[in-house]
Amino acid sequence: MSSAPANPPPLLNIANVLTGVRLLLVPVFLVVLFVEDGGDTGWRLAATGVFVLAAITDRFDGELARSRGLVTAFGTIADPIADKALTGAALIGLSVLAEIPWWVTIVIMGRELGITVLRFWVLRHGIIPASRGGKVKTLCQAVAIGLFLLPLPELLSIAGPVQVARWTVLGLAIALTVLTGLDYVLRAVRLRAAAAATVPDTG
Repeated sequence: MSSAPANPPPLLNIANVLTGVRLLLVPVFLVVLFVEDGGDTGWRLAATGVFVLAAITDRFDGELARSRGLVTAFGTIADPIADKALTGAALIGLSVLAEIPWWVTIVIMGRELGITVLRFWVLRHGIIPASRGGKVKTLCQAVAIGLFLLPLPELLSIAGPVQVARWTVLGLAIALTVLTGLDYVLRAVRLRAAAAATVPDTG
């Protein structure tokens, strides 16, 4: 006699709450970022703090869901949406303030949205796990955004070295964004091809 299936995790759990908090912090972040047209040092520090807090929730919600058996359909869908909403809001906000060129925002967000569509394209054939490069890419994006959010030239009274550091990290993030995107496309195509090869010929 087969054992009864385990009860599914509740929708309201700590992992999903953290994901929901991250989503709620996105509009808060944007409001704080645009106070005084983004030019007030105190408000920029506050915006950076909100961004960092939201990014920290991303660090823990996935781990908690997996380690405590709290993976739900809502979390699987909402977690990447919350990630992209936070990153997209920060990039778009900084582009509106003319601190990051629009082409950078378009490249990064185009990649993220494209990979999301690709995930749905291969979903019935399997799940492609995040690569180590993808995790490094996410970290570089967050650090680069944080460096642009922080009013470092005003706080440190230096502009040149700060700009070099900002653009170096952002350049690395852009390179990783493109390279990991291409890698994901290749893995998706291979997964589809492998799935097609296993389909029996009924002709």
